[in-house]
Amino acid sequence: MEEIKQALLKPIKIIESDRDNNVRYYFIYKNQRKRYLKVAVKYLNGEGYIITLHHTSKIQ
Repeated sequence: MEEIKQALLKPIKIIESDRDNNVRYYFIYKNQRKRYLKVAVKYLNGEGYIITLHHTSKIQ
């Protein structure tokens, strides 16, 4: 949970989805895994909720 909080509060990059204008991807780098944690958040009616998260080798 702490990693997810960190990604949302202090991301190294935020990218808007090219498929849905209401989705943002938040990234942090995890040294232990040598990978990024990508957290996808969907915003509706002024509130956001996490729709998925996973580790990835690059920001995309």
